Amino acid sequence: MSQQLEVAVLGGGCFWGHDAVYRQVRGVMTVETGYAGGQLADPSHEQVDAGGTGHAQVVRLAFDTAIVSYQDLLQVFFTSHDPTTLARQGNDVGTQYRSVIFVQSPQQESVAHKVMAEMAGVWDAPIVTQVLPAQPFYRAPDEQQNYAARHPLQSYCALVVASMVDKLRAMHASLVR
Repeated sequence: MSQQLEVAVLGGGCFWGHDAVYRQVRGVMTVETGYAGGQLADPSHEQVDAGGTGHAQVVRLAFDTAIVSYQDLLQVFFTSHDPTTLARQGNDVGTQYRSVIFVQSPQQESVAHKVMAEMAGVWDAPIVTQVLPAQPFYRAPDEQQNYAARHPLQSYCALVVASMVDKLRAMHASLVR
């Protein structure tokens, strides 16, 4: 079977959680944490964290469409964070934590809107996830990559990230490696 790689760029709160979740999904070949959607070229982690650059914390996924669909990845996305809160996820507050999908093609845009419409019935409040055209992606520093696996006892990882991975396994067992 030949690989048919496609890219997805998704943001929904601190990228440590989505990084850990998508590393568990079969067909996802690479996961990188980084930043997209801001005004500053090549921002530092500290600049994005401070909230003034306009970037969102995101994960960039390369996935094999012969194994996992973009629709499946978005269903995981919409069930692994709260897409109804504007510029926040839990205690993480600011536009850098917004729910956003940076679509890479018209097909991805169509699928994103379809999945959002399907997921609207799952949530008690309106979905506020932005669907935006692809933006430059700036890779986060190495210490931000695969962070939860390297720091499982850090409180955020032990509580928030672990529960996101547990939810993936419970709700999307057929997609787990």
